[in-house]
Amino acid sequence: MAGPHLQQPSFLLATLKADCVNKPFAQRCRDLETIIEELPAKELHGIFPWLVESIFGSLDGIIVGWNLRCLQGRTNPNEYSVALDFLDPSGPMMKLVYKLQAEEYRYDFPVSYLPGPVKASIQEQVLPECSLYHNKVQFPSSGGLGLNLALNPFEYYMFYFAISLITQKNSPATHHVSPSNSAYFILVDTYLKCFLPTEGSVLPPPSSNPGGAIPSPTPRSPAVPFSSYGMHHTSLLKRHIAHQPSVNADPASQEIWRSETLLQIFVEMWLHHYSLEMYQKMQSPHVKESFKPTEEHVLVVRLLVKHLHAFSNSLKPEPLSPSAHSHTASPLEEFKRVVIPRFVQEKLYIFLQHCFGHWPLDASFRAVLEMWLSYLQPWRYAPEKPPQSTEPLPRSVSEKWAAFIQENLLMYTKLFVGFLNRALRTDLVSPKNALMVFRVAKVFAQPNLAEMILKGEQLFLEPELVIPHRQHRLFMSPTLGGSFLSSRSPAVTDASFKVKSHVYSLEGQDFQYKQMFGTEVRNLVLKLAQLICQAQQTAKSISDHSAETMASQSFFSWFRFTPSDMNGSYTGNDLDEIGQDSIKKTDEYLEKALEYLCQIFKLSEAQLTQMMMKCGTVQDENGKKQLPDCIASENGLILTPLGRYQIINGLRRFELQYQGDTELQPIRSYENAALVRLLFRLSSALNERFADQMEVLCSRDDFVGRLCRYHLTNPQLIQKIRYSPVVRDRTSHNWGPRISLRFLASYRTLISLLLIYFLASWFYVGPVGCTFIILTGYFLYAVIMTFFFEGWKPHEH
Repeated sequence: MAGPHLQQPSFLLATLKADCVNKPFAQRCRDLETIIEELPAKELHGIFPWLVESIFGSLDGIIVGWNLRCLQGRTNPNEYSVALDFLDPSGPMMKLVYKLQAEEYRYDFPVSYLPGPVKASIQEQVLPECSLYHNKVQFPSSGGLGLNLALNPFEYYMFYFAISLITQKNSPATHHVSPSNSAYFILVDTYLKCFLPTEGSVLPPPSSNPGGAIPSPTPRSPAVPFSSYGMHHTSLLKRHIAHQPSVNADPASQEIWRSETLLQIFVEMWLHHYSLEMYQKMQSPHVKESFKPTEEHVLVVRLLVKHLHAFSNSLKPEPLSPSAHSHTASPLEEFKRVVIPRFVQEKLYIFLQHCFGHWPLDASFRAVLEMWLSYLQPWRYAPEKPPQSTEPLPRSVSEKWAAFIQENLLMYTKLFVGFLNRALRTDLVSPKNALMVFRVAKVFAQPNLAEMILKGEQLFLEPELVIPHRQHRLFMSPTLGGSFLSSRSPAVTDASFKVKSHVYSLEGQDFQYKQMFGTEVRNLVLKLAQLICQAQQTAKSISDHSAETMASQSFFSWFRFTPSDMNGSYTGNDLDEIGQDSIKKTDEYLEKALEYLCQIFKLSEAQLTQMMMKCGTVQDENGKKQLPDCIASENGLILTPLGRYQIINGLRRFELQYQGDTELQPIRSYENAALVRLLFRLSSALNERFADQMEVLCSRDDFVGRLCRYHLTNPQLIQKIRYSPVVRDRTSHNWGPRISLRFLASYRTLISLLLIYFLASWFYVGPVGCTFIILTGYFLYAVIMTFFFEGWKPHEH
């Protein structure tokens, strides 16, 4: 949206708006390219704000624009190609930007759409630290509404481009789009490579006048005082922006002003949503978070982090002569030297802290995790190639990265503790969660990395004079208010001071540092190792249970005459659909993660064995029927969260057995209720009628006696009933030999009988022959079972 000084919509603007409805996308872009080439800046000035909004959408998210985040080459190849060509750094849109830049036009951007900390600061008349906002705040004229930033065309374009990632709401189609393949993601990568090149210098902008140069913004004067976070708040009323006269920028500023501006805009729009003060308030669980980053947002930030590492690592080696350095170092090389500590470190740290504390405990955290790990490994983006080796040994982290690790100590240590706290609350049986633990452990287990982190902690803990509050800003930042080129930071040789400056700048002077290799964090690692052991056992139980379930569902299991398990009916698990390969992969991830954790924290084999014993990894004799995970208390066993998970998913259970009369059990779901009652009356009548005869038969010592005892009595049940303190009236029930017909009420038995009758009729056996076959088969079964279980047991009278 343009400022009030812009002209009213012209005939050209009305024509372009009509073309949006009447012409196809490719035709509109060709027409715009022609207009940009032919018309002067004075006429293009009026359509520029509308054109930017029509491309990137409105700040309130109502106008979608070209919807670059959903535009992909696979689904819309023509529009995708046309959009990328039009918005390319050398394309028509950037030519328009540079044409307007030459005339020094300004466009108003509302402060109300800036990130929370910046908006709050400006509204309180406190100028933010970032030099991007200096000399740009425009107070409303009489009758105007709200504060605005007066931006040059390049800044205005990049503000809209960057903030469209935040303001544009996710449409239903966005959830089915791969962010890394979208036109927006490709454009971010293209702009980073163009304005932050790893090789060569920034390409000069095209000029409409042959031999002319596009003037850069007015250099920021370091002498202008300004208020900052943690410093005395001065009023902005004396420093509101005025019309700036045209000035000739110095060559250094001309070379890298677009690089610095682009990076500041990206960092401010994507990362600066939490200030130090707001971050400290967000530690309270009662504070509602004001901004929730999306997975797509995090992926774009990771792209920025990876490119900044490559950009910073492309810095030319330091010259041997100090005097030569001052004459040969270009502005771009100086920019590479300070780009991460000056522009990114603090805001990225607070952004990551918020994500670690507030991101849902699901697999989408993988995006945050990989962004964090990318920042921790700048050596992955160094230009030198690793030495070729015949053995695939892990690459050792060079000592030259010790300074980076020490000056980013909290990124390694405090965020690692934050990850431990997350991992202890996640289900590590899930392959995606197991993979995240494996990834972190693998990164921190790189040779020499843990030693360098430990060295950084030792430097921080060295006794030293107290650093004055906020004095560290003079160490890391150039003169307040100016560009980083205004003055070179004094060389600081004390490594301990650098580490302390880093920690206190991010967490404050009162911060209580928790050592990564201290006792408290080591105990957290031991808990995680124990949880890994439990998850491994649970994954194995899932695998075994799935195999047993498949076996129990075979066709021949329907021919069993005995009822199925009385205690449960769980036949699946939420991981069954993943398959045995994924369960095997989970076990591999967890096993390697445990190995890496042992390397990092020097865990002994004895400690591992003790943990495995505690979590039940050492199985009993048959390796089955383990109890759910529980702890002993004065009130008996209490289930742990893992134990509840095991019971709910059918992985383990307590062995509950019915202790009473089997004939009086509740009717099961696999039984026919009418048949159960009918067969109970029939068996009761038979038992009452032939009780004496069955007693005599069971008392015999020959084969007939053994056969009757096995099938008509239950000695173990009678023993329990006779000596049970609960059963008082032991004479009110017949505990002698009995006939039980309840098994015939099982649906499985009924289906088996029907199948036998069907097969018998198929072979013309007839009903009588079929009955004879069934009785003969059951008699043979009874004889075999008698010999196996009763044939050599002495009879107890």
